[in-house]
Amino acid sequence: MSYHKPEAKTIQELKDIAQLLRIHSITSTQASKSGHPTSCASIAEVMSVLFFNTMRLNVQSPRDPSSDRFVLSKGHAAPILYAAWAEAGLFPVEDLQNLRKLDSDLEGHPTPRLNFIDVGTGSLGQGVAVAAGMAYVGKNFDKSDYRTYVLVGDGESAEGSVWESLHFAGHYKLDNLCVIFDVNRLGQSEPTSLQHQMDVYRQRLEAFGFNALVVDGHDVEELCKAFYEAANTKTKPTAIIAKTFKGKYFPNIEDMENWHGKPLGDKAESVIKHLQGLIVNVDGHNLSVKSPVNMQAVPKINITNVKLSTPPAYKLGDQVATRSAYGTALVKLAESNNRVIALDGDTKNSTFSEKLKKAFPDRYIECFIAEQNLVGVAIGAACRDRTIAFASTFATFFTRAFDQIRMGAISQTNVNFVGSHCGVSIGEDGPSQMGLEDIAMFRTIPGSTVFYPSDAVSCERAVELAANANGICFIRTSRPNTAVIYDNNETFEIGKGHIVKQSSKDQVLLIGACVTLYECLKAATELEKAGIHARVLDPFTVKPLDSDLIVKNGRACGGRIVVVEDHYQQGGLGEAVLSALADKRDFVVKHLFVPTVPRSGPPTVLLDHFGISARHIVKAAQGILKL
Repeated sequence: MSYHKPEAKTIQELKDIAQLLRIHSITSTQASKSGHPTSCASIAEVMSVLFFNTMRLNVQSPRDPSSDRFVLSKGHAAPILYAAWAEAGLFPVEDLQNLRKLDSDLEGHPTPRLNFIDVGTGSLGQGVAVAAGMAYVGKNFDKSDYRTYVLVGDGESAEGSVWESLHFAGHYKLDNLCVIFDVNRLGQSEPTSLQHQMDVYRQRLEAFGFNALVVDGHDVEELCKAFYEAANTKTKPTAIIAKTFKGKYFPNIEDMENWHGKPLGDKAESVIKHLQGLIVNVDGHNLSVKSPVNMQAVPKINITNVKLSTPPAYKLGDQVATRSAYGTALVKLAESNNRVIALDGDTKNSTFSEKLKKAFPDRYIECFIAEQNLVGVAIGAACRDRTIAFASTFATFFTRAFDQIRMGAISQTNVNFVGSHCGVSIGEDGPSQMGLEDIAMFRTIPGSTVFYPSDAVSCERAVELAANANGICFIRTSRPNTAVIYDNNETFEIGKGHIVKQSSKDQVLLIGACVTLYECLKAATELEKAGIHARVLDPFTVKPLDSDLIVKNGRACGGRIVVVEDHYQQGGLGEAVLSALADKRDFVVKHLFVPTVPRSGPPTVLLDHFGISARHIVKAAQGILKL
């Protein structure tokens, strides 16, 4: 099918809309006395052509699963995105004047509080990963013809995460993805490193497997043709590299430094008057957004109430690592629902996500050693409730993607993160591989659930619960084999712990999880030989913590509690327990943790060397009884 240039009338209307969008960006940022009108001005033509000539959108239902997707990675240009949707008829143009007000959802950077925003943006360098996740789902799972567009600022392209995601998109030949680079030359505080070296951008993007098109980003005709070519290019994604100018058509401001993030102030009136003079059709435009009604149907799916296909099937005392049980549970969930997917960062034979790959190879996404992209793609894959996504790697490697994870919370994502190889119990690999800050990290995420299963049965149930939970979930899995202590029919709930050993004579409550739970059980046996009875509690979830169970059983043990964890002191299980007891009287808590940067060694030796083995728990319990 050959390209047909739009009629002259359409071209002029698209130009006029671009100027309208510029005006809205100025007036809304004037009203809020803050914002980024010059960053909006550089993409006005791009937004006009995308919204009124290219994308197929359901204005009445912006999250229609059949619609094209748009991600504004340079989220500070939010005012022009809001303006485009207002001009499309989603809400009154007058509402743009509520930008950045406390009682308005038109925030300074986009969030999914708005029904036309899929993901929060504004922390730069993340939009391409999310868009790649959306595109991967569209191409491989939905098998639909909706397209995904992401607009990236040239300044943010200095982020390595952008290139992780470009590599991912090129590797998987995501020809339903179009990445638009707004090369407006200026960053926040000075010019970007490449400025307008368009050939360098083109060569880099071609090297990453893209169909790279350099265009004049203010030429509506060129943009129309480029988006057409993008839609008709097969086997590779397209990058439209738009040469633009910050503050375009703003007299005495265009392409000038020191205007980033500033409303125009006393210059606004004259600039608006100039822009109005550039509009030909002063009575308004007649262009409307294209509807997705003629697009390939997106399958209706149900990702609620997902269950394990069969219950856990272990014998008490079986030695099974929780990381292995995670892989088993993943397959069982996938057998029940074909939208359960796994993503990993080339650690699948250690996290055991490979079990899903072997059972359902088309539902496994290899993201390679690029954890920021791994997290972003997972967030994109889960958008619009199209998949139940589990993303796994070593627990410690999620720390490098913390920004993506916290933005996932802002994006209201339901992605499940699974971190294996936590703590010194991994042994000889040494401290670089040991997750010792992961609980703290995930506990800080608003609305998150942090699972810390201790055996195979509880781990399978944690995976099942996470699949149905709202918000970010983190499942902490361990490398060593641990004994099955729960019956296969045991009930598990988020926020409900379990007492695994007790008597009417208990004098101290021991709290541990996974490897340290077993050290607590060993310690309880040793204490009993000395005539001291200890109760042992498995929290199951560190967030929310079963505070009532801890308080009740702590009181039953005379208010004496020992908490032991394979984690640093700050932010882990111990501090969660201390927070739960902060407003309670008559408790004394001894907290055992990994006190320093650890080193290589056999797991049992390391547990003892760093003070979290049964021997140290016994000593702590004896000490607390003397107080």
